[in-house]
Amino acid sequence: MSTIGADERDGGVRVLTLNRPPANAIDETLLSDLAAAIDAARADDAVRAIVLRGAGAFFSGGFDFAAPRRDDTVAHDLYARYRDTHLKLLTLPKPTIAMVNGHAIAGGLVLVLACDYRLGIEGEYRVGLNEVAVGASFPRAAFEIVRLRLPHARVSELILGAALYPSSQALRLGIVEELFPAEKFEDTVLRRAARLGAFPREAYAHAKSALVAEAVARIEAETPEEALATMSVWITPESRAARARQREKLGVR
Repeated sequence: MSTIGADERDGGVRVLTLNRPPANAIDETLLSDLAAAIDAARADDAVRAIVLRGAGAFFSGGFDFAAPRRDDTVAHDLYARYRDTHLKLLTLPKPTIAMVNGHAIAGGLVLVLACDYRLGIEGEYRVGLNEVAVGASFPRAAFEIVRLRLPHARVSELILGAALYPSSQALRLGIVEELFPAEKFEDTVLRRAARLGAFPREAYAHAKSALVAEAVARIEAETPEEALATMSVWITPESRAARARQREKLGVR
């Protein structure tokens, strides 16, 4: 069963729903399913725009802390899969809208920022990039996506401060363009998506490609040695201890 749901809406809008309870956490399966869903949307001329959302109380809680420790080969595969899936989303030549309907934490927030346009719901949930606090490094793809979307001061605040913020701070941080009450949220997101999807597709694709080109080039230029240095941060004693504390806090064995 796929971890990504797909639902067709008016105006050629396809809603992709991250559906891996309870937190829509990122693992190999979710990344593979999301990549396949993006490829399908790219190939389907009837799809004019994509809305990405999460099922339940989470957009996504980021990487799955409950997953067993991976050996080196599997870890390298995950790193490459993460890069490739995010490049597919970032470079999709169609409008992509993040429908931030719940907690968007760490890698979950990176998925939000990989979308062209981001709208959030008013409510009690958290957003933030807490990787440093839990001993995780930023893959090159994640770092470049965050740097592309946000001004330097907010990037520094989010990455180095490693805090989780109430959703009301999402506007100040630049994570979303607007926040909407629940009763208006879905209709507004779908209407905005249909509007973007109605633009001439070649013009939108050309402009989007130019906007993301430098970030994409930096992601693709990462060497195996640089990737290994990034992954090695995860296995330092302090990093492992920080994640052990986080798993204990979450009740994950």
